[in-house]
Amino acid sequence: MYEETLVILKPDALERRLIGSIIQRYEEAGLEVLDLHITKVDEEMITKHYPSSMARGLGEKAQKATSGITDPVAHGMKVLERLRVYFTRGPVLAMRIGGEGAIQAVRRVTGYTDPLTAEKGTIRGDYGVDSLSKSTEEERACENLVHASGNSEEARAELELWFPG
Repeated sequence: MYEETLVILKPDALERRLIGSIIQRYEEAGLEVLDLHITKVDEEMITKHYPSSMARGLGEKAQKATSGITDPVAHGMKVLERLRVYFTRGPVLAMRIGGEGAIQAVRRVTGYTDPLTAEKGTIRGDYGVDSLSKSTEEERACENLVHASGNSEEARAELELWFPG
């Protein structure tokens, strides 16, 4: 089934000059870049992209990767704040990507959230230099290069936010 999804290359991907290499991975997987733009994300935009309602899920994901987290919601709020700081530190590249089964194809090419455990052959597995446990210890966001919508509902909402009209 043809789908469209959102991919955002985060500030570390731009800082490390990985734009071309990352886009090539998606294109080699049979996906098409339909639209893109580089932008500096402000506080209003990042709060819409990462709303406070995401705290529980982020905290639970971190709890699985790191011992010592007893309150996933409180930890999730810390993760959200760190993500917002990370996303707003420099420009990002937002892309609207389409293709057959695009959402899962993008996620497969991107790799698992934690670069340390992402499979080799994925963007995060090959280019990632950070880990969830290290970033948690250092009280900052995990620099994992790419944001990719997780499902069709998320993709629809995120595409409307990043590519209005």
